[in-house]
Amino acid sequence: MDRTAQVTSSGDGRTLMFAQWGDLSGTPVIALHGTPGCRLSRHPKEDLVRSAGVQLITYDRAGYGGSDRHPGRSVADCVADVAAVADALGVGRFAVMGASGGGPHALAVAALLDDRVTGAICRVGVAPYDALGEAWFAGMDSGNVEEFGWALEGESRLTDELERESARLRQVVATDPSAILDQFDLAPSDKEVLAREDFAEVLRESVLEETRNGVWGWVDDDIAFITPWGFDLSTITVPVQVRYGTSDVLVPPAHGEWIAGAVPGADVRSSGLGHLGDPDADLVESLAWLTADDA
Repeated sequence: MDRTAQVTSSGDGRTLMFAQWGDLSGTPVIALHGTPGCRLSRHPKEDLVRSAGVQLITYDRAGYGGSDRHPGRSVADCVADVAAVADALGVGRFAVMGASGGGPHALAVAALLDDRVTGAICRVGVAPYDALGEAWFAGMDSGNVEEFGWALEGESRLTDELERESARLRQVVATDPSAILDQFDLAPSDKEVLAREDFAEVLRESVLEETRNGVWGWVDDDIAFITPWGFDLSTITVPVQVRYGTSDVLVPPAHGEWIAGAVPGADVRSSGLGHLGDPDADLVESLAWLTADDA
């Protein structure tokens, strides 16, 4: 069995594709990918996951990779799909983490599946648009401002633009994956991460997979972020860690600050780095925090 391309069904009959990494007998942690992304979007050093005693589970959010689209989905709609993946693996309780576009989805799982979630991490996650209004864009690179502007114009405009962007990304990763975010004025720390060959290989795999059936996952993510999320962050009762970088121009630090204030009792960690942080240290620290009370 290919553990990187496993399949199950959602409650409404859609196909969901998922993967397992690290120690398959270890503590289960479900990692929710960014926007765009897919189940192959992961840290390239699987040994770090294995050495933490963690079974890392990733899945293609609806519309990405091998998972069927769920048109009109909200952020909260991912929760039933996460539960279906956990059920397919016989996993009862688990931790969850998500970065960037995966951050809000991790918070949704923490809020709405609290009887099964042991802890959650939201790293460089976007805040709700209706919470910050126009200030949502403050400090955000013009490339992301433009993309969410398309989303505000509607699905048709957003789809046309993301189809062009997807084609461009596929060309970039075929030649130089380190240039994938060259249109953004990134922090030096982000450029250092993108220059790593191990990250380049993951980018090649992920970009080709994430939109293999179209850009629908990306479209639906963007629209979900700027419309009501379908849950209230103030109702979260499980332990949550919020991580963000003060040099992040893709998801500015004000988003992390707002989320940190909205989640009761959040453990807040900030750094002077950009969107990608210090990925090796971040992974080790995150997995240690999520599994600290595991017996």
